[in-house]
Amino acid sequence: MTNNTNSDFRTVRGYQLANQRKGRLTPALEDYLEMAYRLCTENDYTRVGQLSGLLNVKPSSASKMISKLAALGYLKYDRYDIIQLTESGREIGEYLLIRHETVEAFLNLVGSSNPLEETELIEHTLSPSTVAALDRLNAFFAAHAEIAERFEAFKNTDGCESRPPSSRS
Repeated sequence: MTNNTNSDFRTVRGYQLANQRKGRLTPALEDYLEMAYRLCTENDYTRVGQLSGLLNVKPSSASKMISKLAALGYLKYDRYDIIQLTESGREIGEYLLIRHETVEAFLNLVGSSNPLEETELIEHTLSPSTVAALDRLNAFFAAHAEIAERFEAFKNTDGCESRPPSSRS
């Protein structure tokens, strides 16, 4: 175990609140900005209806989140329903998409049964240094196909699957 003190531990919500106090976006705001970035890279703008449809939320909910992101300086939003990224919105949105793709690639590598859902659930909790480490690991396996093949074979052996998670070291 690492050298953490008891004061280092928090609940998930506790970490989220601490990050909010540091001025970080909430996971929900990150999801909206990431999707806006995806859509804006195609046409330089998007609309509330597109965003709400892809995120499976009501347009009124999307409008509220878009307004928050606009107030924070990440989006420009006009009364005609046009949403565009600001420069900082483009920079953060690009990072959020890279983070998403990195985590999803890693989860595919290790054999996740639902990499998209798991990515959506965990990507917000990772630090940039952890995302960079996962990206290096993904690149390592991509550059060393023989090791990736050995890992794939190992994942499929009975010895790996038969041990309960608590007994694995």
